[in-house]
Amino acid sequence: MESDYGVKRELSDLQKQRSLYQPDLPPCLQGTTVRVEFGDRTTVSDSSGAHAISQSFPHTYGQRLVHFLRATAKVPGAHIINDHPALRVGLVFCGRQSPGGHNVVWGLHEALKIHNPKSTLLGFLGGSEGLFAQKTLEITDDVLATYKNQGGYDLLGRTKDQIRTTEQVNATMAACNDLKLDGLVIVGGVTSNSDAAQLAETFAEAKCVTKVVGVPVTLNGDLKNQFVEANVGFDTICKVNSQLISNVCTDALSAEKYYYFIRLMGRKASHVALECTLQSHPNMVILGEEVAASKLTIFDLTKQICDAIQARAEQEKYHGVILLPEGLIESIPEFYALLQEIHSLLRQGVSADKISTQLSPWAFALFEFLPPFIRKQLLLYPESDDLAQLSQIETEKLLAELVEAEMNKRQKEGSYKGKKFNAICHFFGYQARGSLPSKFDCDYAYVLGHICYHILAAGLNGYMATVTNLKSPSNKWRCGAAPITAMLSVKHSGHGSGAMKIGKPFVHPATVDLRGKVYELLRENARQLLLDDIYRNPGPLQFDGPGADSRVMSLCVEDLDYMGRIKKLNEYLEKVRAMVKPGCSQDVVKAALSAMSSITDILSVMSSPSNVTT
Repeated sequence: MESDYGVKRELSDLQKQRSLYQPDLPPCLQGTTVRVEFGDRTTVSDSSGAHAISQSFPHTYGQRLVHFLRATAKVPGAHIINDHPALRVGLVFCGRQSPGGHNVVWGLHEALKIHNPKSTLLGFLGGSEGLFAQKTLEITDDVLATYKNQGGYDLLGRTKDQIRTTEQVNATMAACNDLKLDGLVIVGGVTSNSDAAQLAETFAEAKCVTKVVGVPVTLNGDLKNQFVEANVGFDTICKVNSQLISNVCTDALSAEKYYYFIRLMGRKASHVALECTLQSHPNMVILGEEVAASKLTIFDLTKQICDAIQARAEQEKYHGVILLPEGLIESIPEFYALLQEIHSLLRQGVSADKISTQLSPWAFALFEFLPPFIRKQLLLYPESDDLAQLSQIETEKLLAELVEAEMNKRQKEGSYKGKKFNAICHFFGYQARGSLPSKFDCDYAYVLGHICYHILAAGLNGYMATVTNLKSPSNKWRCGAAPITAMLSVKHSGHGSGAMKIGKPFVHPATVDLRGKVYELLRENARQLLLDDIYRNPGPLQFDGPGADSRVMSLCVEDLDYMGRIKKLNEYLEKVRAMVKPGCSQDVVKAALSAMSSITDILSVMSSPSNVTT
């Protein structure tokens, strides 16, 4: 109910203690002066889509990268903003609830009031539906008091997470105009920020004064690119789930007679499953990216798991823990194709009970082979982003049943001589996303909220708040903003349905990089994890003492700091310009020309469409 939004919460002693925690701001955000350094104009990582994106976003494509500077920074040409007129800003939760989201609101509200006490922050009630209907709650210190450093999105609520149709975009523009908003902050993941990019372009074309800002908040951890190192909520989700998984691992080792199949949230990307594996050391994880790359069928996966169970049985081990991402079902080629057929028929208005009779022969055969519970779940209508209702499809139960049938078959044939296989299935989908946010997510979200103000103070439209060097303490974080159009890409092939139409610019989910350092770490330890039961329990979330400042392993392992490298490159280029001037020696000119020629040749090859990985 709308009357429940923003009401004072009843807090436990721990919640009260957390509500008093004050995140630190990096030096570049402290004080009342906004210092902005504009970098080079941006492009996109995939040059083959650059033309399509520039044509679709003529007003917002190619905007400059932005860095916010500390007071002591001596940067020629930096813009210093001392005048801070009162602003009216709206904020909407468009993505699924993710721990830390409330701190974005807190950070933005505090920044607005620090720079001008007459500024106003309006929260839209009920997500995008509340935005269209112009239902708002003015954010005040009293309203925020019991929501600081707390989980959930119940301060404002959320509904559907898309702002895409002409009617929705027009309703959003009308709300911004009627409420006289200087800025609209959209909190969400890849879908929400894709919509934010389109909104910013539409507003610019219509000469609407409202500036649109995006914030990377999603528990899936899939809004990652050269500008965005991490998403608010991912740290908490992985730490909470890892403790649950570790508890199950300990239970499995104690009873020594059950195999646990655990499905984790994460949508189409397997980042949560991968990170939880690194933290808790289960026996096995099946990543959707591996399955898609190797084109593994459901029967291939069944055999793979059965072979692993048999290998453990040879060591007298009849227990284990297997992790699966919720998007696995769509990574299996035959299930992806089946879902495509089902969704097409559903969108045509065919009722669920008539679907099977209109499937192609091969799809019908697969559908009839499946257990009744899976058939029913596959027939669910796609979600608002036109993807399958992955949280409702019990892939773990399907695999457990298929594995049990195969193990019984092997036992009957005599190829397996161990104890009877017993499976227990879990879906860790909702247990973690309402958790108290980790210290990292509290700090990160709060800082992003402050950056949103800086973006609006600089008059920027179509930007996402960014923080880099996140693996370091917060006083070394680098704060800035990147045009959302620089994060867009155009998918010409591969999996794509509904919201991600082929040929349409979109902030596409970043999947697990099978050539990256994090995946390499998993592969190096896969055999030991499978056979040796080296279960690891990171324990519950820590807010003080050892472990409180820990980061997810993937953030620490990955080679990030793209924005820092861009700045370093510019420094080198400036040094070259300073040394190679008219009047310098012939040898200096020749050396510089030779080096630059070699570099441009190499970069031309690396930047060609055939060599770009998106």
